[in-house]
Amino acid sequence: MPVQNDDELREILELDTIAVVGCSATAGKAAHSIPKFMRKRGYEIVPINPYADEIFGVEPYDSVSAVEETIDIVDVFRPSDEVSAIADEAIERDDVEVVWTQLGIADPEAGERIEAAGKRYVEDRCLKVEYQRLMG
Repeated sequence: MPVQNDDELREILELDTIAVVGCSATAGKAAHSIPKFMRKRGYEIVPINPYADEIFGVEPYDSVSAVEETIDIVDVFRPSDEVSAIADEAIERDDVEVVWTQLGIADPEAGERIEAAGKRYVEDRCLKVEYQRLMG
C-alpha cells in the first residue's frame, strides 16, 4: 500500500537526492518547476530525460539505471503506463529507498513490486505540495 502516513512522508522528505524521471528543461512545466523548487530547498536533483541536452546546468541521464550518483528518491513525471519499467530500474538499485509518482500518475502493481523489494512507494502526490504541507 502506498505511503499515506504524514510521519513516514516527513521521513522521506528528509532524504537528500532525488532523481527526477521526465525532468523538463522547459520553464513553466511542472516537471521543471517542481524539481527547481526542491533544488532551492537544498535537495540534490538528478535529472533524467533522454531528449534534453541540459537541465539545471547538468547533462541529464537517459535512465534511472544510468545514474552514477547515489539516489534516495526516484520521482516520476511520466505517464502511468511507464511507471512499471521505471519501478523495475529502481528496484534493481540498492541505493533507491523510495519511488514517488506525481499527481495523476499511478501503477498499483508496480507499487506492490516496489514494496515487495523493501522500498517505499508514494503514489499520486505532488512532491512540492507535500514538502510545503509537511516541511515548509
